[in-house]
Amino acid sequence: MTTAPTAHKGSVGVARTRVEGRDKVTGAARYAAEVPFAGLAYGWLALSTVARGRIRSVETAGVLAMPGVLTVLHHGNAPRLDTGFVGFLGAPDPTCAVFQHDRVPHRGWPVALVVAETSEQAREAAEALVVHYEEEPHDIAFDGERSDAYPVDGHMPAVTAKGDLEAELAASAVVVDAEYTTPEEHHNPMEPHAATARWDGGRLEVVDSNQGATWVVSDLAQLFSLDPASVRVRSEHVGGGFGSKGVRAHQVAAVMAATALRRPVRVVMTRRQMFSLAGYRSPTVQRLRLGADAGGRLRALEHRALSLTSTVHEFIEPSAGAARVMYDADAHHTANRVVRLDVPTPTWMRAPGEAPGSFALESALDELAEKCGLDPIELRARNEPERGPVSGLPFSGRNLIACFREGARRFGWADRDPRPGLRREGRWLLGTGTAAASFPARARPSTATVTAEADGTFTVRISAADIGTGARTALTQVAADALEVGPERVRMRIGDSDFGPAMIAGGSMGTRSWAWAITAAADELRERLIPGAGIPPEGVTVRSDTTAAVAALTETERHSFGAQFAEVAVDVATGEVRVRRMLGIFAAGRIVNPLTARNQFVGGMIWGISMALHEEAVRDRASGGHYAADLAGYHVSAHADVPHVEADWIDDPDPDDPVGIKGIGEIGIVGAAAAVANAVWHATGVRHRSLPIRPDRVILAGTGEPHA
Repeated sequence: MTTAPTAHKGSVGVARTRVEGRDKVTGAARYAAEVPFAGLAYGWLALSTVARGRIRSVETAGVLAMPGVLTVLHHGNAPRLDTGFVGFLGAPDPTCAVFQHDRVPHRGWPVALVVAETSEQAREAAEALVVHYEEEPHDIAFDGERSDAYPVDGHMPAVTAKGDLEAELAASAVVVDAEYTTPEEHHNPMEPHAATARWDGGRLEVVDSNQGATWVVSDLAQLFSLDPASVRVRSEHVGGGFGSKGVRAHQVAAVMAATALRRPVRVVMTRRQMFSLAGYRSPTVQRLRLGADAGGRLRALEHRALSLTSTVHEFIEPSAGAARVMYDADAHHTANRVVRLDVPTPTWMRAPGEAPGSFALESALDELAEKCGLDPIELRARNEPERGPVSGLPFSGRNLIACFREGARRFGWADRDPRPGLRREGRWLLGTGTAAASFPARARPSTATVTAEADGTFTVRISAADIGTGARTALTQVAADALEVGPERVRMRIGDSDFGPAMIAGGSMGTRSWAWAITAAADELRERLIPGAGIPPEGVTVRSDTTAAVAALTETERHSFGAQFAEVAVDVATGEVRVRRMLGIFAAGRIVNPLTARNQFVGGMIWGISMALHEEAVRDRASGGHYAADLAGYHVSAHADVPHVEADWIDDPDPDDPVGIKGIGEIGIVGAAAAVANAVWHATGVRHRSLPIRPDRVILAGTGEPHA
């Protein structure tokens, strides 16, 4: 067998169907809750029914006598954990350290795990478990007037300020001063969170649905005071995550139970449980103050954002961060603040910060364009910054205006009458709107191994996670090009922590980080292979580590950009809003696979429609819990809501990336809700600054009543 890779046509940039597609549609692909184990037991979480207080007692005797019940774990008998551990993503996170104390910080907090021979027995017993509480008054009231809000540094500074804001506002010819709100929103991936834990020869193995096996290993090892080498996490197929699938209560509870019983234990969240255990996007209250001269150039920009967090763990939705990249002004002030309430801890949710932040910022820019008498695209063109407005760093590439020009041409923007409320078809008022999008394009260190097999194929091993994005397919294409072979000769193995540390699937950094590691290993392997020489039976393996290469990247403002366009129809009699068509044009690096990339862009845009018109989780102030914590009560966009959504891109490779990748997982949702909201204003002449734009809000606004 010769070792030299054969000539091939390039794989990157070619639309290819998913390499695991057949397995998924035939059921051969097994998700976390479907992998069989001998002697498997089932755990069911029991959750608190009060929003604040203490557990007085857990009555386990009757439950332990029920058929099939093996044990009940709670704060009185559960193993002690290292609750001060520092998580994989940097900050101590005690939300997953369950059964360690008698405190109840929110409704839906895990108070016990019932383990039984069958899932049905475990559920019946968990629902029969009686827990007595000392209930205390709770506070879940979130609004922009909270005096106890405080600034928080997240992955960015809490506050930035330059220039005299009040002076520039006073000197501005045109001023916009408005408050925008977004509600609590939930990830709701198709596959529920699920984990199975077992001990195998002194080593802990967890089969899980997660966004990064390395992440889960790191946190579980610290929680249970284990050597990370003695923990293995596998997550081969994942049915969606959107930021929610990190380390959660169910994995920790499963490990506890497997340790106590010395047999495999599986814990799966129900849809209702996911509303309190899997994280969510915090509601936001955002105030924008913009001041511009008569020509529309910004003199003042203030973006202040408020979100909530729990009393257990501090998490912030950094919505004001969007303004730090998009637009500059002589006076530029931003702030992210948070308030602690008796609610579950929020978490990363697709485009954290940028999604709600872009709604407020891009809506305010649209209002400014109206007041200035300028086309919204022209206003943005006049305010294109030469450098990062806050950082002062140069942009590695900023093709935002090119996206707007191409989108305007394809959308027919030139034919738009800027005056609102003029177009009508029967009972429908028609309008169009646009908004800008941006998302950081970062990379993180990763490792990968590539093996040249004796049969002429190549095996790639990397702890990547394919959460439905098509990463497995894209990485196969990247590896094929790096090895200079056809993709049919590449075997991609992912989702196993034994393959070494790698970036998680998050922050739009997964494919870029993994592709970099794979390319580095493949390049070295090609140098080792001697044309015409044979490969030993065990193959030839090369391992890469991109830590040094990533650290050597020049510091710049590196982002993907995009332009969103939407056309809506509004029935002013019923308040119904219909999105008729939507177009997104993106500058998001080199596109590895147009088929899966378009799926990502369109999926994000549909989520933006859902955010604008449907999604809203509502808490009952009396109980502290949700109304209708299920997919019957939590509305998302369905097929009937999305008649025509189109996504495309312009050429925009990143010169500092080995493949030219930037990242596309999140930018599709950014700006999408603002484009819809701006289109609703154009249709009706009424601004909606609170999401979602529900029928009742449209009706009330149409009659001159204040928003609900």
